[in-house]
Amino acid sequence: MEIAFETMITSYLEDKIGIVPHFISDELAQHLKQNLLDLFQQKLLLAAGVGNEKKLVHNSEVRSDAIYWLDKNHDNQYETEFLDYIEDFIAYLNASCYAGITSYEFHYSLYEAGSFYVKHLDQFNDSSSRAFSMICYLNADWKIEDGGQLSIHQLGNNQKIAPTQGKTVFFKSDELEHEVLVTNERRMSVTGWLKRD
Repeated sequence: MEIAFETMITSYLEDKIGIVPHFISDELAQHLKQNLLDLFQQKLLLAAGVGNEKKLVHNSEVRSDAIYWLDKNHDNQYETEFLDYIEDFIAYLNASCYAGITSYEFHYSLYEAGSFYVKHLDQFNDSSSRAFSMICYLNADWKIEDGGQLSIHQLGNNQKIAPTQGKTVFFKSDELEHEVLVTNERRMSVTGWLKRD
């Protein structure tokens, strides 16, 4: 566990984007994926919006994914296992980097074929609480032609990251513009933010 945490931090410090291919185990990724699909079948995923609760708007020309917020109160074994793991990472990050993270929020995200999310920052105009963005992918056997890459825009160093199972990406929420390119297959992740309240 600590090896994955240290690898994430080291990768982030090298070029402002932390990437670990197997930050979460394949077993956990598969369980989370199945839980996401079960929630989708129960019609519990909702169209994602843009903005915080005060200024939330839905615009399918900006983003076209569906989401479901994770919560330990759901009493789902795998949601709880994932969130416990995130809490361990936060403790490690705070202890080693004095990051000052005090809370977090994560949701499942499902992009059907043809879906996308245009270029944006993860920081709200009227709130600076989101410090770091994290995306954990749940897509086994993802191929280049499936599309759906996370495109992160950096001066002189743009990156396109394939959403392969277990891979996790970590970066500052107010610093790097990014987008989800059009996906040609169903694309799933757990996406969230480490926050300073």
